[in-house]
Amino acid sequence: MKLNKKLLATGVLAASLFAGQAWGAVSAEEAAKLGDSLTRMGAEKAGNGGAIPAWDGGLTTPPAGYKGDGIYVNPFPDETPKFTIDQSNVAEYEDKLSPGQVAMIKQYPDYVLPVYETHRTAAYPEDVMEETVKNATRSEMIKNGNGLANYQSATPFPIPQNGLEIIWNHITRYRGGSVQRNVGQATPTPNGAYSIVKFQDELTWRTYLEDYSPDKDANVLFYFKQAITAPARLAGNVLLVHETLDQVSEPRRAWVYNAGQRRVRRAPQVAYDGPGTAADGMRTSDNFDMFNGAPDRYNWELIGKKEMYIPYNSYKLVDRDLTYDEIIKPGHINQDLTRYELHRVWHVRATLKEGERHIYAQRDFYVDEDTWQASVIDHYDGRGELWRVAEAHSMQFYDQVVPWYAVETLYDLLSGRYLVLGLTNEEVNPYQFGVKRQSRDYTPAALRRAGTR
Repeated sequence: MKLNKKLLATGVLAASLFAGQAWGAVSAEEAAKLGDSLTRMGAEKAGNGGAIPAWDGGLTTPPAGYKGDGIYVNPFPDETPKFTIDQSNVAEYEDKLSPGQVAMIKQYPDYVLPVYETHRTAAYPEDVMEETVKNATRSEMIKNGNGLANYQSATPFPIPQNGLEIIWNHITRYRGGSVQRNVGQATPTPNGAYSIVKFQDELTWRTYLEDYSPDKDANVLFYFKQAITAPARLAGNVLLVHETLDQVSEPRRAWVYNAGQRRVRRAPQVAYDGPGTAADGMRTSDNFDMFNGAPDRYNWELIGKKEMYIPYNSYKLVDRDLTYDEIIKPGHINQDLTRYELHRVWHVRATLKEGERHIYAQRDFYVDEDTWQASVIDHYDGRGELWRVAEAHSMQFYDQVVPWYAVETLYDLLSGRYLVLGLTNEEVNPYQFGVKRQSRDYTPAALRRAGTR
């Protein structure tokens, strides 16, 4: 396995420091930086004196033309790329790209990165930012980093001290409290042929349930329900997940309803490198949302912070005038519709622990400082070879004050195939925030009620 032994040893040492103790909270003096030199979410307020501007509050006012219907219009319709990174000049910008991005550019002549002016549009609701500030001096990692103490919601570690805290920030980040979305997923063949799998997803944080009780399901972070609505051969199948915080002591609870059999069964395979739903083998369960689930199989090392060209403000990819055929192309999505900007990211390296198994032996995460969202992840196989490259094309849901993804992509460098998830261009009612749910809506019995076939 071609992995750096020194980095692996460092990760083992870091993991050993968590054993038997809590880890995470910073001093009041350190936390005082939040709202001063740092935003209340933990990003550097200042710009870099060049392409990266200072953060000025983010994008919280819908642009002209937005009708409040969950169909998001581009707030920067007249902007054009400042320059494009392609095979002719990739070496010039390689220090601000991931190895996976470079590999994609070198493998596909039409895989180009249109670079636009940087806008730090990220913003969160006031109560989320205030809770994040409070978390800075109280939230802690426990049980070797596999669980959180003194945490209820928002971002637990706005001033991270290690790589695993940054990953927890991604896992727990605010995504609107309670939301329903209708999205499409495609896994094109190398020649571009594809069919769309359509999902209706529901995501509700435990603290946003109408019947929320602090003592009920205290180890649950959120509830997730995913119903397949197309194609007909899969329609009616439903997945239910109770996402636990400490998944080592209490593994993720998952059930599936099989419409053909009309029965509900437990689904322990919906975790780690178990197959992703209707993904034709193109993603693992923990590839969803770029990364999710228990972090216990990896050692986590903070490499540092760097400036990087990442997908950002990707409003073109949700344009209702586009069809899926215009987005989905052989080898990769239509890069002419993408937008890259220069932002600061945290670089975290995950290396598989000795004795653990996963199809990815190493993963390099590049996490946006303003949102704590993973923007790019490079995946390496057991031989240490670069295998898959994930990019999250993010956007600010300005009417809800929520940063999230427009679409996620996962490219397989070996097979020439890829997965794109989150397509909404041809969907009805793509996003509904503030949906009202009770705990009874996320029970195994609710799966039978949700089954339609």
